[in-house]
Amino acid sequence: METTKVALIGVGDISGIYLDNLTRYFKQVEVIGVCDSIREKAEQAQKKYGIPKVYETLQEACGDGEVEIIVNLTRPYEHFAVTKAALEAGKHVYTEKPLAATKEEGEQLVNLARERGLSIGGAPDTFLGASIQTCRKLIDAGFIGEPIGFTASMICRGHESWHPSPEFYYKFGGGPLLDMGPYYLTALVNLLGRVAAVTSVARTTFKQRTITSQPLAGKVVDVEVPTHLIGILELDSGAVGTLFTTFDVVYKEQARLEIYGTEGTLRVPDPNMFGEKVYLLRPEVGEYLEMPLVFDYKDNFRGLGLADMAVALKNKRPIRANLEQLFHVLDVMTAFERSSAKQAREEIHSPFTRQAPMEKARVLGIIDR
Repeated sequence: METTKVALIGVGDISGIYLDNLTRYFKQVEVIGVCDSIREKAEQAQKKYGIPKVYETLQEACGDGEVEIIVNLTRPYEHFAVTKAALEAGKHVYTEKPLAATKEEGEQLVNLARERGLSIGGAPDTFLGASIQTCRKLIDAGFIGEPIGFTASMICRGHESWHPSPEFYYKFGGGPLLDMGPYYLTALVNLLGRVAAVTSVARTTFKQRTITSQPLAGKVVDVEVPTHLIGILELDSGAVGTLFTTFDVVYKEQARLEIYGTEGTLRVPDPNMFGEKVYLLRPEVGEYLEMPLVFDYKDNFRGLGLADMAVALKNKRPIRANLEQLFHVLDVMTAFERSSAKQAREEIHSPFTRQAPMEKARVLGIIDR
């Protein structure tokens, strides 16, 4: 089997599931090197996963002639610089979300990738999993009729009580919308299509946060970003809905995503997951019924988007988790602050076209079980 060789930059909390999946399941991708600012982390990953190389620097990884894709798993405020360096070195990039911290940074990456004839793909790839793909099939097949609207919410108190290093969530590039919004917006645009406009209000409720998790318990963090954002989204299709993300409130259930149509309502599961339950409400039944998941990838298959990208590049077909999608989602998220700042509706001009839905894994040839 012809493999695509990748180098992974950033061996933080999310890297474990990527490395598990890439070395166990996604055989089209071969991780040949890792790099982290703390070399010990890279060496531990090398030993655990049998990775051939540890790079001292990003520049060394980008200069490796074997590497075809740089996998950017750094902290959000570092995404732009790492992706830019990789593109300038002639490498394709697959990045964790978000694409960048600002629309302007995202535009620079779009332009640079086009100039160099390179591809950028990226997370989240949960929309390729069994749940969201099943929801797409139900909507496209008319089970809820014409989509009218939606409600999406990500509600929690923040990360300082459990995350080992939560400070970056409250710094440039952080906040609930840039952190968790990509899951909801990526699911929404894949289910319902392009966002045309945003009208929103944003606030920062707590100016400081005190970390209570180990090992940084007691450290006080100054909050630099909005942590409570509510917006109305208008879609090209005519559907109108709300997106609410917050790190400021006490709430029992974190995720909510419902899509309302002329003939039914669809309860979409947490878009941060791959294979949770889907429920459909139709008037002739009068209660929510669990729908069977008719696609593969029900477990935590992070890295699926990278595997799809590798196959797409080899076969010269479109990447599903592609740059157009990444930038459109970034454009919509940053529009929340732009709209709130000017206290007016913000039109979205970035293009977006839904890619083909998933096929069975055996047909697509991504996973080798």
